[in-house]
Amino acid sequence: MEVLVLGPGCKKCVLTYDAIKKVVDQTGVDVSLRKVEDIMEIMKYNVMTTPAVVVDGEVKLKGHVPSEAEIRKVLGL
Repeated sequence: MEVLVLGPGCKKCVLTYDAIKKVVDQTGVDVSLRKVEDIMEIMKYNVMTTPAVVVDGEVKLKGHVPSEAEIRKVLGL
């Protein structure tokens, strides 16, 4: 599974990345987690509010730092 955190590097983007990493580390699920800070790449996903979370090419969350429960849901855990 590929998970992308889209955002320019703002505090909410960092918190989102860290929260997802924590859930991935806790569960041991096989995930390729990556931050995307390049605005041109972010625009490819038609995202206007960040942070956004993309799972296997599909935007699942945007505009807020997700809770642990939200992260588990979008990762199918």
